[in-house]
Amino acid sequence: MKSIHVKASTHSYDVTIGKNIRFDLSKHVPLDQYSSVFVITDETVHDRYGESFVQSITHDRVHTAIIPSGEQSKSIDQYYELLTKALSYGTDRKGLIIAFGGGVVGDIAGFVAATLLRGIDYIQVPTTILAHDSSVGGKVAINHPLGKNLIGHFYAPKAVIYDVDLLKSLPVHEIRSGYTELIKEALIDDPILFEQMIEHSLSSKSAEDFIPFIQRGIEIKKRIVEEDERESGVRAYLNLGHTLGHAIEAHAGYGKITHGEAVAIGLIFCMYVSEQQFSIHLPTKKLYQWFVKNEYPIQLNEADIENYISGMKKDKKVQQNRIYMVLLETVGKPVSVGFTTTQLTALLTEFIKEMHTWEQEG
Repeated sequence: MKSIHVKASTHSYDVTIGKNIRFDLSKHVPLDQYSSVFVITDETVHDRYGESFVQSITHDRVHTAIIPSGEQSKSIDQYYELLTKALSYGTDRKGLIIAFGGGVVGDIAGFVAATLLRGIDYIQVPTTILAHDSSVGGKVAINHPLGKNLIGHFYAPKAVIYDVDLLKSLPVHEIRSGYTELIKEALIDDPILFEQMIEHSLSSKSAEDFIPFIQRGIEIKKRIVEEDERESGVRAYLNLGHTLGHAIEAHAGYGKITHGEAVAIGLIFCMYVSEQQFSIHLPTKKLYQWFVKNEYPIQLNEADIENYISGMKKDKKVQQNRIYMVLLETVGKPVSVGFTTTQLTALLTEFIKEMHTWEQEG
C-alpha cells in the first residue's frame, strides 16, 4: 500500500493506493464523524461491486444512488436528481458523499458535494485507470450541450482510496482511455516514463503492470496541482491534447468515443503542431503507430473540421478570440500557445492529410 499526500488550499488529503482497500474505508476515513453516507455509483460498477462495497461501509445510515453508465450522465438533469435524492435522504452538512466509480461518477458526485448545502465532504473511490487523473486535484463538473465540463468547481476531496483490484475487470476501451491520460502526464513531465509506457502493447499488460505508471502519474499531477490549484498557470499543462479531444467528444456525441480515445487524437495533433511551431522533431509518428497498434480509433474526417474548430472555440482556455493549446518544446517541456481559428483550420487540415499518409505507410 502506498500513500501520496496532496496539499489543497482548503485542506490536505491522502491518495492511498492498494489492493482490496475499498473494504477498509474506516481505516482511512473517520466515518463515525459523519451523520450519514451517500454512495453515488453507476450501473456498471454497481452490478459488479456495489453490493459488497456498500455492505462493507461501517455506518448506520448508508444510502445509494445509481446513475446510468457513461458520459451522458454528467448532465444538469442527473445532477438535479442526485441533489433531490440526497436531500430526501436527510443529508445534512455533516453528511459524507462517496464517489464510487470512474471519472464520470467522480466528476458529478464531486460537484453534488461542492454545491449541496453550500458544500459537504466527499471522498473518491475510483474504479478505472482514467480516474487516477480525475479523482486527484479537486476539479468537479458536469457537461453543457455546448461543451464538456463547462459547469463546475474546484473542490478537493477528503481522501482518495484507489483500489487497484478493481482494474482487473476493466473492458479494453476503458484501459485505453485511462492509459492515454498516463501517457499525457509522461509527455508533460517524464520522457523516460513515456518511452517505458509505449514499449509494449496494452494486451501484454496485467492490472498489476499499471500500478507503477498510475503512481507516477498521480505524483506528476500532485506536483502540478499543488503549485497551481485553480488552473491559473502550470495546471493548464494537464490539458495537453484536451482542446481537440473535447471537441471530438462533443461532435461525436458524449459516450460514442471514450474521453481517453478522443484525447489520444488530441495528443497526436498537439505534437504535430509543436513540430510545425518550433521546428523540432517529436516521437509523433511513433506514438500514432502505437495507438493504432493498440486499436485506438485514431481517425478524423476532413469534412468535420469546421465542427472541430467550433468545439475548440468553446474551450475554457479561449482568450481574446485565440484558442490556446498546450504544446511541447520537447517531451517534458510543455508550453501554452494561442492560435486564431484560421491558423488552426490550416493546421488541422494538414494534420489530417499527414495521418492519411501514415495510414497508407502502415
